[in-house]
Amino acid sequence: MVRRLFTGRDTELIPQGRMSGPMPWVIAIMVAMTAIALAAGLALGNAVSSAKAEIEGGVTVQIIEPRADIRQKEAESAVAAIKTMPGVAGLRLVPQAELDALIEPWLGTGIANATGSAIPVPSLIDVRLKGPATPAALSAIEQRLKPVAPSARVDAQSNWLKPVFNAMVSLQVLAIAIVALLALALTAAVLLAARTALGTNRDTIEIVHLLGGTDAQVARVFQRSIGYDAAGGGAVGLALALVVILVLARRFAGLGAGLVNNGALTWGDWLLLALVPVLSTLLAMVTARLTVLHALRKML
Repeated sequence: MVRRLFTGRDTELIPQGRMSGPMPWVIAIMVAMTAIALAAGLALGNAVSSAKAEIEGGVTVQIIEPRADIRQKEAESAVAAIKTMPGVAGLRLVPQAELDALIEPWLGTGIANATGSAIPVPSLIDVRLKGPATPAALSAIEQRLKPVAPSARVDAQSNWLKPVFNAMVSLQVLAIAIVALLALALTAAVLLAARTALGTNRDTIEIVHLLGGTDAQVARVFQRSIGYDAAGGGAVGLALALVVILVLARRFAGLGAGLVNNGALTWGDWLLLALVPVLSTLLAMVTARLTVLHALRKML
């Protein structure tokens, strides 16, 4: 009789319809928020990793001599000196027309004609090293350029974006913290739901015990019920999260910025997102089982 109570299709210890009550929808909301936060963290990590890999060996040399003729000579001498250095993968003297196009949005056109040499534009040399732009490598370039280009200033490209990288890493840590908090919130919600169900069915559970039912059998019933709700809610939550993620991805793609493009999710990232409802269901089932077993030991 006890066996039939737990295995029969027409009799349930906790009679309820699937996806009924608030629990599945609470889980759906938590899974959706978890997936969105996880996607944001993964995208930020991809953007930082890709950007660092691209500019790790980048060095910019500025010739800040105000006199145009001397600046041009120092730039040409600097290019010739850097070419002979070991560890240099390539370099390029940025054309003046390209520099003018870069500053045009801020200073407008016709600056040279209007102000003469009042606003001199430094010559730029884009250098690509075979390895990372370490302080030792920057110092070696400075020493090589000092005799031929005294006004040269050497900077690692990664230094310019270091504050941006630090901010993005902080946001990534925040996303991970949100995921952890949502997991704790899900555990608390399942714990409260299991305790409520135990209190509602206390008389039934006592009868089951009198008929020879074990705590493990009772816990299995609650675990199965919570598992159905968590699986259904997780599927709904993941679907909602995917819609939000795809809409946001399309909006950010319209910016056309390098860091944004580098933050695209990979197939491995999508697989992790697909595991969110699975892991949420397992967490809910384990929490429900442990909660019920602990409460039953205190009842007896």
